[in-house]
Amino acid sequence: MHSTNVHHIVVLPGDGIGPEVTAEAVRVLKASARSFGFGLSFETHDFGGIALDRFGDPFPESTQDACLRADAVLLGAIGGHRWDHEKGVRRPERGLLTLRKSLGVFANLRPVTVPYQLATRSPLRVERVAGTDLLIVRELTGGIYFGIPRGTGFNTMCYTEAEIACIASVAFRWARKRSKRVTSVDKANVLEVSQLWREVVTTVHRDSYADVTLDHLYVDNAAMQMILKPRQFDVILTANLFGDILSDLAATLPGSLGMLPSASLGGRTGVFEPVHGSAPDIAGDGIANPLGAILSGAMLLDDLGEDAAANAIRHSVSDVITAGLRTPDLGGTSSTQEIGAHVERGLVASADARLIGHDT
Repeated sequence: MHSTNVHHIVVLPGDGIGPEVTAEAVRVLKASARSFGFGLSFETHDFGGIALDRFGDPFPESTQDACLRADAVLLGAIGGHRWDHEKGVRRPERGLLTLRKSLGVFANLRPVTVPYQLATRSPLRVERVAGTDLLIVRELTGGIYFGIPRGTGFNTMCYTEAEIACIASVAFRWARKRSKRVTSVDKANVLEVSQLWREVVTTVHRDSYADVTLDHLYVDNAAMQMILKPRQFDVILTANLFGDILSDLAATLPGSLGMLPSASLGGRTGVFEPVHGSAPDIAGDGIANPLGAILSGAMLLDDLGEDAAANAIRHSVSDVITAGLRTPDLGGTSSTQEIGAHVERGLVASADARLIGHDT
């Protein structure tokens, strides 16, 4: 349950650039709480490769207990070259799967936007990609990543009707907040599990969300269409494996993974994290883009019901981009900390202006 007074946040900085970008997200979250009159408390725990080094487990019991008690979890990034040799449950990525499973988060939301100011950074032509605004809704706790049986040389991709119906409902509900269009992505021409997926999604649409437009694409065509005409999409609904691939593909559209947030929802506690990796080659240099982490903090506040503060963060990020402030991944020279400080100042100014407006 979320506290009505103070929201308790567990911070998992993780590995590589994770601690750097997470520190800026926490900075902005603290400023939002001060400016908009609600409480946040923070508790930091080891997770991923650093936890493996210290505890022999990427998701130690103390971290798991803290996450289960939290109102929200803010995650930086995990993994890196140091742990590439690890196998099975000792891989940092296995800790992430266990985190999602233990919290019961089954829906991953990845908004992908390409502001006109950043469209020149995209690998696609400006006129093709500028103004892209899509949301990928990915099923997160089923499919081939969790299917049984599994073993050396084989995995099982399986879904129940209930699992498909749950994630489909999430996509349709979000579509109602946007442009009321859902594209369901599967491989129903080859896979029986995808045939069931398409049948259930169609039934959920017909019975409960007929006001939303639904179409279907095979995953290979969806990948092609995302590059050819990314602006055609509103909400993309898909299974765990396909969503993993398509969301990473979509993340290239703005020209930097550092711009994009994500939220994993549906259970007792949401997990919020930027989509980029740990980037160990630039860790400690102070040049990592913190905007994905900061925008993940905005999604965290959305989930906690602090909508005004969440929107103020997004407006401040937009102002920073419009002002031409960039980290090196976007062709600029600003440091991680400078970008965080600019977002914080813009947020505080926005809150002050809002108070003045109310007074008048």
